[in-house]
Amino acid sequence: MTIKDLSSLRNALAPNGRIRYSINLGNPILAGRDASTGQLFGVSVDLARLFAERLGVEVELVAFDAAGEAVKALREQHVDIGFFAIDPARSEGIRFTPPYVQIEGCYMVRIDSPIHINTQVDVPGRKVVVGAGSAYDLFLTRELKNAQILRAATSPTVVEVLLEQSIDVAAGVKQQLEADARRFPGVRLLPERFMVIHQAMGIPSSRNDHAFDFLKSFVEEMKASGFIANALAAHRIEGATVAPAGYPPASP
Repeated sequence: MTIKDLSSLRNALAPNGRIRYSINLGNPILAGRDASTGQLFGVSVDLARLFAERLGVEVELVAFDAAGEAVKALREQHVDIGFFAIDPARSEGIRFTPPYVQIEGCYMVRIDSPIHINTQVDVPGRKVVVGAGSAYDLFLTRELKNAQILRAATSPTVVEVLLEQSIDVAAGVKQQLEADARRFPGVRLLPERFMVIHQAMGIPSSRNDHAFDFLKSFVEEMKASGFIANALAAHRIEGATVAPAGYPPASP
């Protein structure tokens, strides 16, 4: 890469002299905050730091508790790059790279619930709670025709809302729900996923094609080189898988 090319990429991707990243803490599989130090960590953070290092610019990590907030910050260009799931409802004003990680979305119910399979969820009278603005909120809003969708403030709180209110089903990332099942007695996961969540990097649509192509190439390189797999292992993430090469992602 020539000095001119690098300068052009820096101007497009880090117009303030640093890359401002939108980090979604609503998905603890990919990002979290150390309780003692306050430092952010996770696969998304590792990617953010390495990409900034490639460009030779500083990093600014901006944390959000919910995906909807993280998406809004990128769309309004308060940040330069974001990490969240690909969804048609998020395409306005944002261009997504190919996915780098795939995660399953699952349902949770009370242990004595009559619901045992996914097809029993979308029936009249059922209530399903999701994290507001999350990938599974967007997906289920399109897919559920009969059940009522209720929204918790953030994805990590859906099980608490399920138990505190008269709600039949909680929907979320499988690993988060599994962790909640260990914390809250009397709940269980349904055995099958209802969707595959395709986690990607995104930039505002106003950034030029050269910058977007560079970011796409970076994501594909990180998958092919083993960086994503190693990061998942280093952060002890189970269940999430490295996305296959290319785009569009496979159907759920």
